[in-house]
Amino acid sequence: MSEKAPFMVFSGTNSRYLAEKICASLDCPLGNMNITHFADGEFAVSYEESIRGAHVFLVQSTFPNSDNLMELLLMIDAAKRASAKSVVAVIPYFGWARQDRKDKPRVSIGAKLVADLLSVAGIDRLITMDLHADQIQGFFNIPVDHLYASAVFLPYIQSLQLENLVIATPDVGGSKRASTFSKYLGVPLVLCNKSREKANEVASMQIIGDVEGKNVVLIDDIVDTAGTITKAANIMMEAGAKSVRAIASHCVMSDPASFRVQESALTEMVFTDSIPYAKKCPKVKQLSIADMFAETIKRVMNNESISSQYII
Repeated sequence: MSEKAPFMVFSGTNSRYLAEKICASLDCPLGNMNITHFADGEFAVSYEESIRGAHVFLVQSTFPNSDNLMELLLMIDAAKRASAKSVVAVIPYFGWARQDRKDKPRVSIGAKLVADLLSVAGIDRLITMDLHADQIQGFFNIPVDHLYASAVFLPYIQSLQLENLVIATPDVGGSKRASTFSKYLGVPLVLCNKSREKANEVASMQIIGDVEGKNVVLIDDIVDTAGTITKAANIMMEAGAKSVRAIASHCVMSDPASFRVQESALTEMVFTDSIPYAKKCPKVKQLSIADMFAETIKRVMNNESISSQYII
């Protein structure tokens, strides 16, 4: 690389582990940034090297609490004020995405609000992965590169070499994603129909399809409290499934998710590393998306197509 890099990568506090792996893949140093915390919880961001005229990539997933989002907004603002040529937000997990529409009267649309905050702060492009709803891309008036974790999940599923494989979804809402996996792999699709009495609590669930004697892989985008996915796994094992594994893009895993996964009929629970997972659960495995994001950054800088990265 030249002495003055055409692009620079910086990271927020809680996504540094991923930014370091992205930089290792890009063979470039992680930018030097200082985040100062005050006694009342307020914090300030400063770049400790010149970014004038550089294309700046800011790696930060915006999972709760809101400090991660606020940190990213301050990083964007500081970069604009330091005369960066362009600012690209790299958000592997786009938080608040479950609030993507008015599904009842007098509610907020959090995903649109976050999109507006990022746009007003001054990003020129967004690189993200597996949004909870694809239409969130339309909340932005800037280019959005929407990546898919299937690029790491499909090779992993194929490496398991499971016989009598069935792809399943823990709820009807994820049927499009699961259907894409089943078509690519050429295996049957099974659906679960669930009803909720309130958020994070499943009232009842029914299986639509045959799982007897099958090795089932459940596909989802987010696992929060793991109530739905573990209930689906348990019901499928009761229905005669040979084994049940689960694959999900984002490892939210709020308590008591780790306990539920460990006590469930799941053989394993596989995530990407878009969100850090510090709890100990032997059944949980994370696959890295660093190379995929690094390749996307390269292609953005070289004005190359990123669509060839998509398996499906």
